[in-house]
Amino acid sequence: MVDLRSDTVTRPTPAMRRAMAEAEVGDDDYGEDPTVRKLEEAFAARVGKQAALFVPSGVMANQIAIRVLTAPGTAVVAGRRQHVVAYEFGAAALNAGIQFVVVDDDDGMMQADDVWCARQAAEHHQPVVSLVSMENTHMAASGAPWSTARLQALADAAGPVPIHMDGARLFNAEVATGIPAAEWAAPTTTVMCCLSKGLCAPVGSLLAGSEEVMAEARVARKRLGGGMRQAGVLAAPGLVALRDMVDRLHEDHARAARLADAVAARWPAGGLDPATVRTNIVTFSHAQPEKLLAHLEAQGVLAHAIAPETVRFVTHHDVDDAGIRRAITALEDAP
Repeated sequence: MVDLRSDTVTRPTPAMRRAMAEAEVGDDDYGEDPTVRKLEEAFAARVGKQAALFVPSGVMANQIAIRVLTAPGTAVVAGRRQHVVAYEFGAAALNAGIQFVVVDDDDGMMQADDVWCARQAAEHHQPVVSLVSMENTHMAASGAPWSTARLQALADAAGPVPIHMDGARLFNAEVATGIPAAEWAAPTTTVMCCLSKGLCAPVGSLLAGSEEVMAEARVARKRLGGGMRQAGVLAAPGLVALRDMVDRLHEDHARAARLADAVAARWPAGGLDPATVRTNIVTFSHAQPEKLLAHLEAQGVLAHAIAPETVRFVTHHDVDDAGIRRAITALEDAP
C-alpha cells in the first residue's frame, strides 16, 4: 500500500534501530538518562532556546506549554483550524481550564489585528488573553509555512503575551523557506517539534523554552503521566532524526507538489491552488470523501479525511516516486 494518511506512519531507519540498540540509558525521571539529555540539548540549540524537554507526543508538548503559560479562566488566541483547537479532543479546556478565542487562519496564518482585538476585549468583560498559539507549518492549510513578516507582526500584536509555536513540522518550514528553525522560534516563548512525523523517529516530541519555563514543564510532564525511565532508547533515534533526516525533507515537498498538480487537474473546483503546497501536505475539498477514500484504497493507496468534505495526502520518507505515480494514476479515474 502507498500510505499517504500521515507522516506519522514512517518507520525508523536502520541507523535509528542501531542507535536504539546501542543507546546509553539511565532513569530520565531522575534526570539521569544521558541520551535524553543529549537530545534535549541538541534540540534547544537548534531552535535557539535555553533548554528543552523530551515528551512522548506532540499533543503532550502542546498541552504542557498551555498549562505552564496560562491560568484557568483565561483565553488562548489561536487559529480556528489549528491542531490545538481542532485535533486534540478539547484537551486544553480539560488540562488547563482555558478557553480558546479562535480567529481566521484560512491561509495558515492569523491576522495580527485579530490578536490585538482579542487582547483589547479584556476591557469589555471578556477573558484576559494569557497566550497566543500559532502553528508552523499549518497542517490544515496544506502544510503552509508562515512568513517571517507575518510572524513578527503577530509578535508585535501579542505584546507581553507569550507565544507558543506548535512546530510539529517546523523543520519542513525550515527546508521549504531556507529560514533556520532558530529564527522561526525567536519571537516565541515556547516551541515544540515532533520527531515522529517526517523525521521518522518512532516516538517523541520536544518542547523548548527558557530554563525557568522548562523546569515548570518538567513538573507538568510528570503530572500528565509523561515521566519516562530508561528513555534513551527512544531519544537515540531522535538524535539521528535531527542529524540525518531534515535535509532530505525537500524530497517529500517535491512529491507533494506533484500530487497537488494532479488533484487540481482532477478537481478544479476543489479549492486547491498547487502554488500553495510548499511542504509535504495536500488538503482539498471533496463532496464524498468516503467514496474517494474507498476508491483509492482499492487501488492500493491510503489517504485520510481531516474534516467533513476535506481530504488530506501527506508525503514522507516511506513513499517514493513509484508510490506517487501510483497515487496519481489512482486519482485519474477517482469519483
